Amino acid sequence: MLLLFVWLASVTVVALIQEAQTDFQDLGKLLLGGVIAAFVFAIGFTFVRLKLRDKKPQTSSFISIAANGDDK
Repeated sequence: MLLLFVWLASVTVVALIQEAQTDFQDLGKLLLGGVIAAFVFAIGFTFVRLKLRDKKPQTSSFISIAANGDDK
């Protein structure tokens, strides 16, 4: 699934690079494409980060300073 996002981003970048002429009328399409590419990148990055975090769970570093109730 991640490869699909990478492939889609690569195709988008190649399509934008091959665009020979860009007028001011095309800026809306370029902006929309950039926003979509940013969303795809952010979702892919978050997905990978969560998968890596699930593989190595963090240990709890909780320290209690409360006294036990057995002191009476």
